[in-house]
Amino acid sequence: MKVLITTEWYEPVVNGVVTSVLNLREELTRQGHEVRVLTLSANQHSHMEGGVYYIRSLGMGKIYPNARLSLCMRHPYLNQLVEWGPDVIHSQCEFTTFLYARYIAKLTHAPIVHTYHTIYEDYTHYFSPSRRMGRLLVKKFSRSVLNLTDLVIAPTKKVENLLKKYEVEPVVETIPTGISLEQFREAETASQREALRRSLGIRPDEKILVLVGRLAKEKNVEEIFSFLSRRKDVRCLIVGGGPYREVLEQRRDELGIGEQVIFSGMVKPEQTKLYYKAGDVFVSASSSETQGLTYAEALACGLPAVCRKDACLEGVIENGFNGWQYETEEEFWQAIDRLFSDEEEYRRVASNAAWSSQKFSKEIFGQKVDEVYREAILYHSLEDVRQKEGQLAELLRLLHIYK
Repeated sequence: MKVLITTEWYEPVVNGVVTSVLNLREELTRQGHEVRVLTLSANQHSHMEGGVYYIRSLGMGKIYPNARLSLCMRHPYLNQLVEWGPDVIHSQCEFTTFLYARYIAKLTHAPIVHTYHTIYEDYTHYFSPSRRMGRLLVKKFSRSVLNLTDLVIAPTKKVENLLKKYEVEPVVETIPTGISLEQFREAETASQREALRRSLGIRPDEKILVLVGRLAKEKNVEEIFSFLSRRKDVRCLIVGGGPYREVLEQRRDELGIGEQVIFSGMVKPEQTKLYYKAGDVFVSASSSETQGLTYAEALACGLPAVCRKDACLEGVIENGFNGWQYETEEEFWQAIDRLFSDEEEYRRVASNAAWSSQKFSKEIFGQKVDEVYREAILYHSLEDVRQKEGQLAELLRLLHIYK
């Protein structure tokens, strides 16, 4: 099968969409599919490399973090992909590259499968002064885009339920994004862990909470800072970068927790597992995730997780099994203290965390997406038949009128 993936972001950008696309492409290729990627370049120069087509674009970060826009609606790369003739197009973003997907689909009669990665309602502060108006715009925009597709993939039930509220027309299938479990399960030597902790100024006996992800307002990192300000016996390692780092550094200093919070900055994807394992418990206060690949990665590393309760964590973090979902500060510290005060309990929850990550394997992910592609191709074929039958019926009606 020829599969075209369209996405606003690709390597070298690091985010959840890129991780999802990279893992999907690798797994589909392993299955024997021919996969090409259409994306936007990081500048005003187009280029092609290894089956990936980068079309020149402009930065639009003031509207949305890392957003880019291309005005090239008739680029030669589009014609090359039309000539290649994809059997299915899998769009990953709702903006410029979705327009490209629609253009190619129209000329090749290929179905469009779309993954809805982002709950834009949680990002209205970037583009709307009114949260209510922003949510209405998101609902209308999302429905208008998704109604132009043949089938939609939601990473979690949380997203599926949201799209039902939006009243989108296509069938919505829930498929968790897959990760490379082997990458995060690889055992690290004690010396490697100790060396990294030492480089970060962490003593061997210190208990470390680790938070991994893009630093932005909607990630609610300040809540963790607020918790830390009332306890001095725990430190937190923040792994990642983003537009909100300066604000967080200022807030850290205001709360007087400068010694408790460590910012590592951005790290290379292949090094991320080392930073997870430098910590003892994974934490998150975000409620803006569609799925949150960092949860799956942390579990695969064997880290118990203590995270703010959210619908996206249904079936992911199970209280008392592989971690806890908290709603109050008291519940947060109860979970942390339970893990840090009982070594046997910690080992049990950590072991369960690693075991529970199996559902996020990229192999299962690729297999389920392949099934959706075949479903979409069938839907699309039936729709073509219905349209032709309708055209024939209309023609017969006209012939009858003018006979």
